[in-house]
Amino acid sequence: MAPRRLLLVGEGNFSFAAALSETLNASTRVTATCLQSPAELARDPVARENLQRLRERGTEVRFGVDCTQLADAFEPHHREFDRIYFNFPHCGRKAGVAKNRELLAKFFQSCKDVLAEEGEVHVALCRGQGGTPADKPMREWHNSWQVVAMAALGGFILSDVHPFSCEAVPGYKCTGYRQSQDKSFHVEDALNHIFTRSLPFEGSQPRIFRIKLGDRWFSFPEPDALVGKLNRGFLEAPSCHPIKTINEKLIAELGKAFPLKRLKCSFPLLPERSTSVLTSWNCDSLSAAFWISLCEDNSNSESLTDGTTQDMEDFLVLFSEFSLKDPGRDSREEAHEGIYGQTKVCLRPSLLAHAQTVIQAPDFLPGSLHVLSGPVFQKCPILPFTMPAFHETLFILGFNKNLRDDYFQSLLDHLKGTLDSLLTQTLLEGSKLSRSVEFIFQSNEKDYIIKVKSHNFGSDCAKDLIIGSVTTSATSIIHKDQCFMFVSMNLDLLAMLVWGISDWRMLWTFDHRFLKNFVPGKIEPFKSYSLYPPCYVHDISFWLDEKKEFDELEFHTVARAVSQDTVISIQFLSRFQHPKTQQVSLCYRLTYQTCDKALTQHQVGSMQSQFRKEIQQRLHVIPR
Repeated sequence: MAPRRLLLVGEGNFSFAAALSETLNASTRVTATCLQSPAELARDPVARENLQRLRERGTEVRFGVDCTQLADAFEPHHREFDRIYFNFPHCGRKAGVAKNRELLAKFFQSCKDVLAEEGEVHVALCRGQGGTPADKPMREWHNSWQVVAMAALGGFILSDVHPFSCEAVPGYKCTGYRQSQDKSFHVEDALNHIFTRSLPFEGSQPRIFRIKLGDRWFSFPEPDALVGKLNRGFLEAPSCHPIKTINEKLIAELGKAFPLKRLKCSFPLLPERSTSVLTSWNCDSLSAAFWISLCEDNSNSESLTDGTTQDMEDFLVLFSEFSLKDPGRDSREEAHEGIYGQTKVCLRPSLLAHAQTVIQAPDFLPGSLHVLSGPVFQKCPILPFTMPAFHETLFILGFNKNLRDDYFQSLLDHLKGTLDSLLTQTLLEGSKLSRSVEFIFQSNEKDYIIKVKSHNFGSDCAKDLIIGSVTTSATSIIHKDQCFMFVSMNLDLLAMLVWGISDWRMLWTFDHRFLKNFVPGKIEPFKSYSLYPPCYVHDISFWLDEKKEFDELEFHTVARAVSQDTVISIQFLSRFQHPKTQQVSLCYRLTYQTCDKALTQHQVGSMQSQFRKEIQQRLHVIPR
């Protein structure tokens, strides 16, 4: 729908307002403003002519309007503009970049008071001024107006940028910052930057969840590194999330080759520790699991309707601390103590935790593809394609040992064909980019990792992404003559590749604009609504505690939690040992950047300060 109310600020000679008003339909209302008084503009014949044209069209004109104090110029019932234009802002004379940044910052802070909730702010800047990669050439950040960072101060994100075309508004003449000398700005290669409101950057407050285990209720706070990632329901029936779309397509295609049996992913059970399929999983994943403490909760569950308490049974795998220390105990006894004795449980790090439960079930059907899908959680280092929460689909196929080679190869072939088809759907015709799926044989000579070599992330260099694994096992108490094949797929990474989503955090956004990119039944490249977010870099150094081993994974996890997932990189810089005390100091560099919200330098400074306090408390280090 076309915008109904437009506000133009900083008009010099009103030529833009006059030209724009003639291209709009009668239902659109334009308010054109300038800082000067009528007397100051009376000396400019061009301005007088344009003002006359505007009055003839019934356009509202206001003088003496300070674009940094817009709330003062408009009564509350005259606000809610659908679009605000500010073409080639400048403080005047030879003001430096710092002064003009300040002008932009105050302008954006003023816009939030008069802009409609889904409105846009259009800012046209001369070549190079914005400081974004859209500028050709791009200025160094410190020498630019840093328009995206200034917009963040008002709670805005850059949602689009395109060339500013004077031809689109015939008659527009830029006045420049020295209006009396009739010297205009150089508008060749100028850019129009379109900003929209960001979701508010609210404090990270973990929600309290309630679960029912047996006939008793327990509660726990969500881990602070997973705030906003539990019970999102991306795979549920009403969801139109790309995670669900890609999962349904993957299952449907493999269902053409094998009979399917879809299983509900609600198994809060302890997996057998002695099985070969879970040996490596227990060693690798449990050490990085999110452990939580359950507290018995006798409150009335029916009275809790605020959405902060939810049934979390689907997400829990019950591991009592005692049972991990004593693998020889009966699994039923361990599970019972995990629920009613010990209070420590972990969020499942992998759906492989349920593999043995599935294949040992009496109704397991050899030759059918059993499918489990659900979210999993694990601590991980902060890297571009590693994530603490993602959605996994596990395919389980059982078959007679004598037919192992046939079934094994058939599933691999169909899986590769399905993945190849999905990964080429968004490649443009004639594109030089390519993607290929490879199954890499592992050193144990029976398992594979599923790797995608992709050129889809804005680089000419190939990127290898591991999106899944293939594991085989010949262990089952009930089906002794069977072999089993387990295919685990990371749906989040697969969705990123298929739609060209460069940041995994975008999959978890609460911004409704994300889902608007996805049309049912179609797969088209994703277009981000937050472009070129600014980066903020902070270094931190600290002395290690000689009595405790430094846990770098926990260091990353604390950074993830404190920053609300805005730390995108942690780089080790140096290690120093004091020559006299022999005490060791480490230095790291943290880079902060969001993918969907406005983030300011002040907010990052607060996070960094809090991070220093948290690592001192949790990791027993001494910040320098």
